[in-house]
Amino acid sequence: MTSLMPFDPERASSPTRWRRAVWTSLGLVYLFVWPASTVFGHGHSTGESVVRLVALLSYAASYIGLIIVNNPWTGITTRSAYVMLGVTAVLAIAYPIVFGANWVGLPIYLGVACAMTLPPRWAGRGVIASTALTFVMCTALGAEGGTLALLTFETLTVGLLMLAFRTSRILVVELREARGEVARLAANEERLRIARDLHDLLGHTLSLIVLKSEVATRLADRDVARSIAEVNDIEAVARQALADVREAISGYNQRNLTDELENSRGVLAAADIEVTVKTSGAPLPDQLDGLFGWAVREGVTNIVRHSRARTATISVHRQGATAVLDITDDGTAGEEPASTSGNGLRGLGERVALSGGTVEAGPRADGGFRLTVRAPIAAPASREPAGEPAS
Repeated sequence: MTSLMPFDPERASSPTRWRRAVWTSLGLVYLFVWPASTVFGHGHSTGESVVRLVALLSYAASYIGLIIVNNPWTGITTRSAYVMLGVTAVLAIAYPIVFGANWVGLPIYLGVACAMTLPPRWAGRGVIASTALTFVMCTALGAEGGTLALLTFETLTVGLLMLAFRTSRILVVELREARGEVARLAANEERLRIARDLHDLLGHTLSLIVLKSEVATRLADRDVARSIAEVNDIEAVARQALADVREAISGYNQRNLTDELENSRGVLAAADIEVTVKTSGAPLPDQLDGLFGWAVREGVTNIVRHSRARTATISVHRQGATAVLDITDDGTAGEEPASTSGNGLRGLGERVALSGGTVEAGPRADGGFRLTVRAPIAAPASREPAGEPAS
């Protein structure tokens, strides 16, 4: 139970407070049995009866006032609630002393007030203190043994019962808030996944479209046929991008390593980059195959965008129980620190981390840039398939 739970104004709105006051005040009916039954009897003068009536009403008013200013379901005790609880406690002590043993039942309501007002970690102690007060008051005012036992037992049991009820309600409130927080975090996570998947899907394709558009523009004056071919390629790539987005939305898109390696040859060739692809070992599991497919796409996209390289190498092999993807180039992107911290590599790192792997990206000692992805072949279960974008 926490006393640091944020206060919810809706749960403490005026209609809710008054509704709570009406229902809780029904318990005050016992005041009209004892000590109310003695207000106008026992040979009291009219003045004494009026004083006792005013005292009884003031105690009822302080108790109801405490209910109105306090919201027990938040676990937070406000300053006004402490003040009203203090007033109720003073009256519960003073009135039995002033008016006699017929008023020793007032601490029962004080026990309930403590259970419903004090911070949860102090409420139980408040109930015990109210029980002790009932016992001391009954003893000091000469209450009969049966009355002493009955009132002491009622103060303890009713107070603990209300504390248990309050605790269960606070837990329900906390559970609802926790569910709301989980839903909010899940929505944020889903937004991050969608952003990452859109980057992975469209970043590569749009880069290729820009590259082929530049080639088509340069060839327009001297080689119309090849320029038209490049434009046709742009159309094909755009259609494929549209299909990829539709598949991603439907949740069926799966990046295949073999397809991505083959696609990378055409992309790099279009950028006049000579590429060497090396693969060894048995085929990777489907999840890891998809993960490395995304990594190849991201690595090739970065080479085309940033590297100004002449050659590139893509290597896939195994090291014991670990699969390794290594993408290198001889370009100048390694001289630009920002190239290692883009959204694509960050998103790739998140994907690989979900599969228990690591990503290393940075300049090589002999020039160029290196992207290395390592992941266990027997990958742990992750929250999302590594090669499958969010639906």
